[in-house]
Amino acid sequence: MATDVDAAIAAYLDFLQVEKGLSPATIRAYRGDLDDFAAARGTGRDWARGPDAAVRYLAARTRRGRPSDPGLAPTSLRRRTAAIRGFYRFAFGEGLIRVDVAAHLDLPKMSRLLPETLTVDEVERLLDATDGGRAGADGSGDEAGDPWARTIRDRALLELLYAAGLRISEALGLDREDLSIESAFVRVIGKGDKERLVPVGDEALAALGRWIDGPRIVLLAARHVAPPRGGPLFLGDRGRRLARQQAWAAVKRAAAIAGLADRVSPHTLRHSFATHLLEGGADLRIVQELLGHASISTTQLYTHLTGERIREVYARAHPRA
Repeated sequence: MATDVDAAIAAYLDFLQVEKGLSPATIRAYRGDLDDFAAARGTGRDWARGPDAAVRYLAARTRRGRPSDPGLAPTSLRRRTAAIRGFYRFAFGEGLIRVDVAAHLDLPKMSRLLPETLTVDEVERLLDATDGGRAGADGSGDEAGDPWARTIRDRALLELLYAAGLRISEALGLDREDLSIESAFVRVIGKGDKERLVPVGDEALAALGRWIDGPRIVLLAARHVAPPRGGPLFLGDRGRRLARQQAWAAVKRAAAIAGLADRVSPHTLRHSFATHLLEGGADLRIVQELLGHASISTTQLYTHLTGERIREVYARAHPRA
């Protein structure tokens, strides 16, 4: 029987990576949650004896409003509970503990908040805001790290996020061979290493073409080595794969110019993609496939969102609403 909680957590994370195929970002999130649990007072001594250590830890993390112990937001607490419950389910299944602790841990109930979305006009404003400097947008220019390159790259990135409804991690993980300009689709590796093919519209393909045939060539040439699979689709100024922080900065830069700074994150474009498809009459199952959702219940959240939009339009347009 294991007595070292750190060793048990390490075994669980190896299981998630090797057996479940979870992404490095997800593994890091689990590691952070479980390391915090392991570091709590009494966990090292009591974790394998029963549910007390986990219940005590989660109760402490529930406290909010105290400067010295603000606790966790409901969404974070739910994720933390899920991580601990999954860990205990693994430990019991592997015979590391004798008590099925996971059966004693319930996920906190919480209302599902509707995601922030943009109208079609607001999306167009956001995308146009990336073109603050139109000089050189025809593909001319010769300096890899100049504003011309950044402008074209940012437009291509935002167009693709909205056109295909990608998570930011999915977009940044793309290689050049994952995008087919001729067939107008992108091959995406989503959560759990699940692959899906997503169509890409003409506007996004045009923006991607300007990036691929323009500044991206300059950036790749600076490496002097042919990269595998055509190299990363989106590159930073030094020719390496674009970092998440740089992508967030691109979105926030455009949002500020468009006057949408408080309402936009990279995921906002994904939410807007799904909402606009459903409002346009797309089948829910098709939207589920395009988003890469494992469960239809996740996609159904957007039906509530479109219902709210319908009520807003009705209240504004009907003379006796």
